[in-house]
Amino acid sequence: MPSGQQARAQAAAITPGRQSPVPEVAPADRVRALFGSHRLSPGQRRIAQYMIDHLTEAAFLSITDLAERVGVSQPSVTRFATSLGYSGFPALREALQPIALRAVAGAQETREQIRRNELQAAVDAEIANLESLRRVFADTNRVLDVGRELARSMPLTVLGLRISVSLAEYFAYAARRIHPDVRLVTRGGSVAYDALLQSREAGGTWVLAYAMPRHANETLAALRAARSTGLRVALITDLTLGPLVDEADVSLTAGTGSRLVFDSYSAPGVLSAAVLQAMADADPERTQARLEGYEQVAEQHDFFLED
Repeated sequence: MPSGQQARAQAAAITPGRQSPVPEVAPADRVRALFGSHRLSPGQRRIAQYMIDHLTEAAFLSITDLAERVGVSQPSVTRFATSLGYSGFPALREALQPIALRAVAGAQETREQIRRNELQAAVDAEIANLESLRRVFADTNRVLDVGRELARSMPLTVLGLRISVSLAEYFAYAARRIHPDVRLVTRGGSVAYDALLQSREAGGTWVLAYAMPRHANETLAALRAARSTGLRVALITDLTLGPLVDEADVSLTAGTGSRLVFDSYSAPGVLSAAVLQAMADADPERTQARLEGYEQVAEQHDFFLED
């Protein structure tokens, strides 16, 4: 029996010459996007997970029925809705109902109707991820707050294991242009623990961690190790719920493209660039001085080709 990734490879096989309409974003992903930019309490996460798992039912329940099925109080459901920016549960339910109706309609469509050109479908899914991220950026305060905290951390540790290494390396490479002490951790286990402990002992206060799917147990262990040393954790991930998010002091979410055999990271890449911008904005004088110094060295040593 093929593995999950083998099945994806087969399903995403490229067929020349076929065209397709724009595919729908999965309803569950659209619901996650509503919750993704908000820090939820354990009770609120239970409500969110129930809505994701039972969308077509939950979107039409009364507040009494929903509270009973989740096992929370009616005021808890109201607070959950208002924490997402809605005036109350009826407004949240109204936002969910079109998604639920599309889910019901979409269940009747065949895979061939939904997706005939796999490469275009992959791009369309990434566009949807970027559109979700754009909605998150409507309130810039959260990213700016994270950028300020990371800019103040001396040293700043950046952690990414397994598939997340590439994003962590990109962030660390760029961050070193504007931050005097950036330490990159790309190995788990005792190596990660030693690096995190040394960072804390050197005066560091934050670690920026990446966790892209498939999510590794060693990433969870590294986050717990970071917190055990006294470091605070800023997490960039595709998750809105789960143990990784629970271990973070702040989490920023961006969807990954999963229509092809290997995931793509357009939205996490833009989110990373936004955090870097927020770090630069936090200390513009330091940023300007460091960038000018780097450019002078680059010119002296002829690092780059002429444009």
